[in-house]
Amino acid sequence: MSILSSAATAERRAETQAPVLRENVGEIVVLTLSRPQARNTLSEEMLAALTQALADVGQEQPQEQRVRAVVIAAEGSVFSAGHDLKELMGHRSEGDGGRGYTQHIMQCCSAMMLSILRLPQPVIAAVEGTATAAGCQLVATCDLAVASAAAKFCTPGTHIGLFCSTPMVALSRNVGRKHAMEMLLTGDTITAEDAYRIGLVNRVVEPGTARHHALRLAQKITAKSAAVVKLGKEAFYRQLEMGISDAYAYAGEVMVQNMMARDAAEGISAFLEKRAPRWDNR
Repeated sequence: MSILSSAATAERRAETQAPVLRENVGEIVVLTLSRPQARNTLSEEMLAALTQALADVGQEQPQEQRVRAVVIAAEGSVFSAGHDLKELMGHRSEGDGGRGYTQHIMQCCSAMMLSILRLPQPVIAAVEGTATAAGCQLVATCDLAVASAAAKFCTPGTHIGLFCSTPMVALSRNVGRKHAMEMLLTGDTITAEDAYRIGLVNRVVEPGTARHHALRLAQKITAKSAAVVKLGKEAFYRQLEMGISDAYAYAGEVMVQNMMARDAAEGISAFLEKRAPRWDNR
């Protein structure tokens, strides 16, 4: 078989494979973007598949201890190249110039990103390759991120006359304003080390090990009370949108609610008795 026919066969096989693969690793779900031939773009198909996969995870009740954390990884050398520009441009010939379709895709993407924040379980990005535009947005949206030393990040919209406005939302909420503005205005690519320096990722690891380290990080979290992790994640994002006084008032109420929970009583008792806690996850 020639190299060209082998490549064509591989491409056809990839197209019949689900765009997002799910794997259960103990109490952790790994969702893998599996369109490497398309640079794992957030096409309409990919957005729908990822949204559904996250919804399936969200239906798992934390107290049932089936899914305690999520890792989002990707096949190939590109984590995600963002929106499928060919797909968007393919609708420019429509009566409205593609406005309706573009609006639909932006709404789908925003809904998917919000579902990550609203998921009871923590979500960790495992980034081996390049994450650009909405792909960088996906990394910034995840609660935590582990990046290979070979990974790169950018929001290159200004290069093509399309400012990365929706990636800006996640980026500006995860890194300093001036770092975010520099990425958005210049479109320059930054290294994994720079991404770590500005707070876009939590740690940088050896190439080929991002998934392994993301799973190790997830395992640390699964050792905690699922109910407390859920409560804390929700409170974290809610207080970010409040003024400082409201944030303290809200956080105080959450602390009271948490203190009344069974796992708080168990955790404090275990600490005082110098033993490992036995979580009830309630």
